[in-house]
Amino acid sequence: MNPVNTVSVHILDKEYQVACPEEQQAELIVSARYLDRQMRAIRDSGKVIGLERIAVMAALNISHELLKASDQGGSSAAAAGPDNQAVQGLQRKIDQAMYQLRQLEIN
Repeated sequence: MNPVNTVSVHILDKEYQVACPEEQQAELIVSARYLDRQMRAIRDSGKVIGLERIAVMAALNISHELLKASDQGGSSAAAAGPDNQAVQGLQRKIDQAMYQLRQLEIN
C-alpha cells in the first residue's frame, strides 16, 4: 500500500491541505500551481467576480484544454469510436457552459 501524506498547496492566496500518495506529490504541486495561475488570470481580467465563479471558469478552461489535447492526440481509428463521441459531447457541454458564463459576465 502506498503511503498517503498531506500536501499543502496555495491557490489564490488560500492554503489547502490535500491527501495525496507520496509518488504523486510533485504532480499535485505542479497541478495546483497551474490552477493558481489560471484562476489569477481570470480574476485579474476583472470580468469574473467571486471565488466560486473564478474556480468554475478555470475548471471549464482546463477541461476545454484537456479535451482539445486528447482530441488532437487521437488516432483516426479512435476518432470514429464511441470514446470520441463522448469527448465531443463533453466538448459541446463545455462550450455551452462557457458561452453562458460569458453572457453572465457581459450583463
